[in-house]
Amino acid sequence: MKNNETLQPALALIPNSRQKWFLRYLVAILVDLVVLNLYVEYSPHVIIDSYTISIFAAILLQVLLQLTLIVEHKVAAYFKAKEGTLAIVMRWFSAWLILFGSKFVILWAVDFVFGNHVVFAGPFHGVVLIIAVLITMLAAEEFFVRVYRRLG
Repeated sequence: MKNNETLQPALALIPNSRQKWFLRYLVAILVDLVVLNLYVEYSPHVIIDSYTISIFAAILLQVLLQLTLIVEHKVAAYFKAKEGTLAIVMRWFSAWLILFGSKFVILWAVDFVFGNHVVFAGPFHGVVLIIAVLITMLAAEEFFVRVYRRLG
């Protein structure tokens, strides 16, 4: 360590890209955990057996959301590289299909991994509620990203 670094707190050091990645996803998972547990507390249609299970559910939801966004961006890039009206229509249609269809995959994955320990009930076998939870998670994450960016 250099002499000028020994007197600085650890947080004064500039984080590398892996550290930034870690912090971004740690915060995202914690935000998702809060949102998920608020739904558990205030909605009779979201049931999670324990706090520990809700931590793992928040991690799974974050991973699945990120995978969905990766797929959507790759498909959008494919159609964006093409010219014409059909390419534009297909880009928007495929984005909608991936983003909407992924909610069914996410609901299935949560059921597969957690079984009856995590339940999303309500209209359309919980699809409406999982969409509401995921939109709330994304909105909360975006809110905290915007607050962070405004701080400097």
